[in-house]
Amino acid sequence: MENKGKLDSYRVRKYIQMAVISLLIIWAVTAFLLYPNFNVLKSSFIGKNGFSFDAFSKIFNSKRAMMSFRNSLLLAVSLSVTVNVVGVFIVLVTEYFEIKGAKILRLCYLTTFICGSIVMVTAYKFMYGSEGIFTNALAGLFDINREWFSGYLAVVFVLTFSRTTNHLMFLTNSIRSIDNQTIEAAQSMGVSQFNILWKIVLPTLRPTLFAATILIFLFGFNAMAAPLILGGEKFQTINPLILSFSQTLSNRHYAAIMAMILGLVTMALIFTLNYIERKGNYMSVSKVKTRLKKQKIQNPVVNVIVHILAYLLGLIYVAPIVMVILFSFMKVNSLYAGKIQDFTLDNYRRVFSDPYVFRPILVSILYSGVAVLIAAALMLLAGRLIQKKKHWAVSLLEYVLHIPWFLPSTMIALGLVMTYDVARPILANQILTGTTVIMLIGYIIVKTPFTLRMIKAAYYGVDNSLEEAAKNLGISAPVTFFRIILPIVLPATISVGLINFVSLLGDYELSVFLFHPLYQPLGVVIRSATDPNAGAESKMLTFVFAVVIMIISSVAAKFAYGSKKSKRRSG
Repeated sequence: MENKGKLDSYRVRKYIQMAVISLLIIWAVTAFLLYPNFNVLKSSFIGKNGFSFDAFSKIFNSKRAMMSFRNSLLLAVSLSVTVNVVGVFIVLVTEYFEIKGAKILRLCYLTTFICGSIVMVTAYKFMYGSEGIFTNALAGLFDINREWFSGYLAVVFVLTFSRTTNHLMFLTNSIRSIDNQTIEAAQSMGVSQFNILWKIVLPTLRPTLFAATILIFLFGFNAMAAPLILGGEKFQTINPLILSFSQTLSNRHYAAIMAMILGLVTMALIFTLNYIERKGNYMSVSKVKTRLKKQKIQNPVVNVIVHILAYLLGLIYVAPIVMVILFSFMKVNSLYAGKIQDFTLDNYRRVFSDPYVFRPILVSILYSGVAVLIAAALMLLAGRLIQKKKHWAVSLLEYVLHIPWFLPSTMIALGLVMTYDVARPILANQILTGTTVIMLIGYIIVKTPFTLRMIKAAYYGVDNSLEEAAKNLGISAPVTFFRIILPIVLPATISVGLINFVSLLGDYELSVFLFHPLYQPLGVVIRSATDPNAGAESKMLTFVFAVVIMIISSVAAKFAYGSKKSKRRSG
């Protein structure tokens, strides 16, 4: 009877805890995810005179708006080709072919992880833009068009070399999983090296490659920083146009309509590509029996060409980082003169001695860190609920928490700004727009799906017998969670948090809609420095900010990925 009483008490406490957690999650999801995006949809159809499609007709009749949609689609298609070609090539030269200096090349190719999109675009802008150091140097020798590095080709070039990180992270494992006996069997039958690559190796990569293509396509369609900074008037895409409309109250509803259309198109693309992927018949020839041995390229001419291309790509990947570091130590006069000289520590002294100048670094670290901690805490609760409760409502909650994956950050940001610019009962009549809190909320929202997915996977790796044993001993659910379950899933949670932290540190796409004027994050400050009207001093300080982002990202990457490798080796 005593044990039964303990068990009943345990169940009551557990139900109360689950109810509280469920209500908290439902309120947060409704207030910050469902309601704002529903409000964007409503504002798209309802104007001053009630329900109307007038705003839609104006958008569809606007040459500028339609051109931006076409350019976004063109960019997405182009990147799906160029990124895959470059991504597959760098994986082959680092993992499949016998290339001299492959380890160094791999480090060069991985620089995209520590050099975020806004940093990469800014680096190219100051290298090859109208006032870039190389453009200034060439202009001193030849009569050239200073706007040569702008428009469609410039955007495609920069984004191609900034989006191959997923290939190195995921295609590498696919290459390593190929059974070397399969390669040897094909060689013994006289199959040419090209046919082995085309008919055995590449088909093994196809499922992972298709998943990467979906991510590339969506990124290209929703790109913001590169088209805004490098596209110019020649190549405008939809997100920069939405940003332009959102900055005035009279045009904000047009921004909402375009964001809604962007979201609908994004979701349609995801479902279409997933449908095609499910229809595909992918077959892996790998059974992981023998470790893959690197293949020497038999044709000497092809071997030389591949080596040259590999080294050239390595130089392209490393150049922005090297130049940003050099720029950070230079005087502004040398930059405008197109000469790499007059190195100084004055830029660093200014950043780290002046609290006002240092503020963007502190703002980004605090916002990113707090957002990562809150997202991890909430998804630990949500993941636990999803793991333990097999109910339709819980399954629905899981799908809802993945909504930010299907929506562009533009629509999420506009939803928050347009919904909470007035008092709302769901937030106790508090106004969020223009406050310091709204950007933090946006950061948490966009990192929710990835955090949940990784933490959920960690939960399913926990042995259920541990929890059963604790329950039989009468240990309460909170104690069981904090003393037994949490220590097991904590390493995965920390790794996910570090990855999220790195991606938020230099964020621009979401921050530009939500930042407080007095607390500008690094992404917004770096973007401002690329403006033609920006002061010379602010441009030089931007390079220091970029170096800080790269250093922090490198340290975070070491902890996030290096610890996993050491654990696998020790295991």
